Amino acid sequence: MKIDQSVISAAVQTDLISEDQAGQRIDNYLLTRLKGAPRTLIYRILRKGEVRVNKGRIKPEYRLQAGDSIRIPPVRLPQPDEPALVGQGILNALESNILHEDKGLIVVNKPAGLAVHGGSGLDFGVIEAMRQLRPELQQLELVHRLDRDTSGCLMIAKKRSMLRHLHAELRGDGPGKGVTKCYLALVRGRWPSTVKKVHAPLLKNNLRSGERMVEVNPEGKESLTEFRVVQRFGDFATLVEARPITGRTHQIRVHARHAGHPIAGDPKYGDDEFSRIIREKGGKRLFLHAVSLAADLPDGERLQVVAEPGDVWDRTLSRLNEE
Repeated sequence: MKIDQSVISAAVQTDLISEDQAGQRIDNYLLTRLKGAPRTLIYRILRKGEVRVNKGRIKPEYRLQAGDSIRIPPVRLPQPDEPALVGQGILNALESNILHEDKGLIVVNKPAGLAVHGGSGLDFGVIEAMRQLRPELQQLELVHRLDRDTSGCLMIAKKRSMLRHLHAELRGDGPGKGVTKCYLALVRGRWPSTVKKVHAPLLKNNLRSGERMVEVNPEGKESLTEFRVVQRFGDFATLVEARPITGRTHQIRVHARHAGHPIAGDPKYGDDEFSRIIREKGGKRLFLHAVSLAADLPDGERLQVVAEPGDVWDRTLSRLNEE
C-alpha cells in the first residue's frame, strides 16, 4: 500500500504548550508546527473549529499559555517532491541581505515589494522564505512588520524567549531602553525645518475591496512621528529622517501626507504627479526605508544595525541633485 507522504498525520494530534512556547498566537504556532501548510489552510481549520485549545474553539489571534492542550486535525501538506514555495533567487537575496545574526535573532534588510508574510493572495513572504532557508530553526517568528513596499531593517526571532523580550522592548515595558527605529523618506516639496513632529491620531478603515486605509481622525489612536530634514532638492523634494514614537499601521506615510508632504511612490497616500516624475528618474518604488534600528538584547548588549537603501535610492537622489 502506498503511503501518502503529504498527510502529516492520519489521526488527530494533541500538543501540550511549554513555557517557552507560551505567548505566541495560535495561527503563528500552527504555521511553524505544520511546515508547508498554506496560510489559507491554517485559517480555514481555525475558522471551522477543527483546531481546539483546551477543547474549545479559538480565534487566530488567541495567544497560547503554558499548559494549553491543542487539538490538531489531520492536514495535507505538499508532497516532498513538489517544487519549493520560494525560488532560489529570493532565498539568495535574503541570505545576502542578512545584517546581523546571533543565537537568538536575525536582522535582514528586507527588499521593497516583498511582503513580510504570505496571505491575501500572496503565497509567501519573508518569514516563509526564511523558514525555507533555515529549516533547522523550528521557532522562527517575525518580531515586527514592515509594509510590503517598504524596505529595510526587519527583525526575526529564532527563539520564543527572544521574541518575548523584543516585544516587551517594543512596548516600552522591557528591562532595556526600548527599540529605536529610524526611517528615510523622500517627500514632495520643501519640508520646513520647523516641523519636527507630527502628532495626529490615526484610525484604520477596511474598504469593501478589503484594502486597508488609515486616516487622521480624532477618534483614532494617539500617534507621534518625529521628523528631521536630511537633504533638500530645491523646492521639489526633501529627504527626511522619520522616527515613529508610536507604531501604528502606515503611520509615517499618513503623517507625511498630513503634513502636506506625501512620500514618493506611495500608491495609497502619495501624490500621483510627484511619483510619476520620480519614476521617470528611475525611482520605481515606495521611497520609505527602515534605515536603522537599535535594541537592547537579553544579555544587556545594545544592538545597532544599519541597512543601506540600495541602488535605486542612490541613482534617483543623484539625478535629483543634478537638477
